[in-house]
Amino acid sequence: MTRLSPRTALRRTAGGLAAAGLLAAGSLAVAAPAQADGPVFTLGGPAETALHPYPETGSPQKSSLGLTVHNPDPDEESTGYEGEVTYTLDLSGIAGVAELSPAEDTGSDCEITGATAVCHDWGVYAGLSSIADFDLAAAKGSKDGATGTIQVTGKADGVTFTPFSTKVTVGGPDLVMKRLPFKQELKPGDVQPAPITFTNKGTTAADGVLLTLRYSRGIEIPERYANCEYNGEAGEEPFEGFAWATALCSVEGSYEPGATYTLAEPLSVKASERAFYDTFIYRVNEDSAAQRAAQRAGAAFTKGTGPELTLKKVTSSARGADLNPRDNQQEIDFRTDNTANFVAVGGKADGAVGETVTADIGFRNDGPAWIGYIRSGEPVATFDFTVPEGAEVTGKPESCRGVTAEGKYREDQNAAPRYVCDTSMTVRDGAEFSLPFDLKITELVPNAGGAVQIRNTWLSDPELPFDPKPADNTARLVLNDDGSGSEDTGGTSDGATGTGGATEGSAGGDTGGEDTGTSGSSGTSSGSGSSGSTGSSGTASESTGGGLASTGSVALMASGGAVIALAAGGVLYATNRRRAQQV
Repeated sequence: MTRLSPRTALRRTAGGLAAAGLLAAGSLAVAAPAQADGPVFTLGGPAETALHPYPETGSPQKSSLGLTVHNPDPDEESTGYEGEVTYTLDLSGIAGVAELSPAEDTGSDCEITGATAVCHDWGVYAGLSSIADFDLAAAKGSKDGATGTIQVTGKADGVTFTPFSTKVTVGGPDLVMKRLPFKQELKPGDVQPAPITFTNKGTTAADGVLLTLRYSRGIEIPERYANCEYNGEAGEEPFEGFAWATALCSVEGSYEPGATYTLAEPLSVKASERAFYDTFIYRVNEDSAAQRAAQRAGAAFTKGTGPELTLKKVTSSARGADLNPRDNQQEIDFRTDNTANFVAVGGKADGAVGETVTADIGFRNDGPAWIGYIRSGEPVATFDFTVPEGAEVTGKPESCRGVTAEGKYREDQNAAPRYVCDTSMTVRDGAEFSLPFDLKITELVPNAGGAVQIRNTWLSDPELPFDPKPADNTARLVLNDDGSGSEDTGGTSDGATGTGGATEGSAGGDTGGEDTGTSGSSGTSSGSGSSGSTGSSGTASESTGGGLASTGSVALMASGGAVIALAAGGVLYATNRRRAQQV
């Protein structure tokens, strides 16, 4: 009997794997939910795992098997299902083919006895979570090509689990992607060749290959090949306004063990006029309908109309046995010399004592660059609103948090003197953010002004490092303007009507001399902008949390550390949104 703990495995969220569009599993398979009265949770994992053949001498090399469970609870803040859960693995189908053993750093929540593994856990988080990680190795006496199946089931009170099965095969192709020597410091318009190259280090030939090219909003691939399909430009519909675009290229042929292949003509990777911090991911898998479906992740794709993308053999060497799905992919981060102009939007509102007005304030990104901290998951900026004299906030966006007048932590969220709201980790070029606040007029104060600011996430240095025009990072919300003041709130934007008055939006500029005393830095990564870091916060430095709802901002993921984890042969970005220190 062997024991292991699923609690040591990385907890994942489904939104990050699908909405973020980062490469799906090698293929990550889940069964279709069955009809049931109670909640239906879906068990999943890799559709197939290839094993190194049993060696003539020494110990067999191990492959990883990670099993998951998906709780489709739509509430991201939910704790999920709470109750005892049992997962059972039927190993009889891999007898004589493979042996299952615990992964490293295990505890005591699973028991493996003979041909059965039973795991006990408590609760199922909302989204996609890890059940347990196992090691698989070819059984002694197994032959190259031998195959079997592991069946996985789950049980909990009031819950239905869709069963899952994963295929285990001894031997197979192992496609290893070569890392390309890209220049990482760029200027808008720079174009680099990308001669995608890979080697089959496995024991059998690959029957066709699928090249997956995933690139963030500031990167473009100008070519549109006939044997590739595309899901649009990065950050545009139909990709749900997120930061990524994808090209899937199917190339027919037999790709022999020990041989290396490269593109007959390199494709191009271009830094567009909106580039800033960007990532290009390039991956190779054996082609199949299941693999293509996994990489599409539900997005709509359009076939290219240009010439076909082709590959040619460049070397041939001795056969290897490095069946490792983790080396199918390479990625590169770019830092483009570019700027983005964030503009605060204030406004005017009128109301009598006792009435409530709705002020639609916010900000926009006039570009040219989009800003995305997609590695670290950190917020791009903080929206900071100081409430005008003679009014108190009775309604606010969920993403905003009340703080003290100095910007410190405040327990009571009612009638706070100041509100701060972190953006998500991406703010697209052209994005507009409207944050409606309901203000009750408690005292008639003519020309009462409240500061509206889009700033860095740290209070010690408010300037946005990518913004060359800090003057329009601030604006004002003016209540009951009697025309005698000299308030200049700049240009206009859409306003909204309240129960006792109306607001008239206006973009940033002169703040009338009022200083909120706020400052901060974005806390973003340096260099290529790809590596994130986790920060700390004290009792007086709590973050605002949450992301702003808008046409140009989307959260990548909400849990995990600032890490890049390989999930069943693909890439899963688990990010930790650093709580911005406010001192």
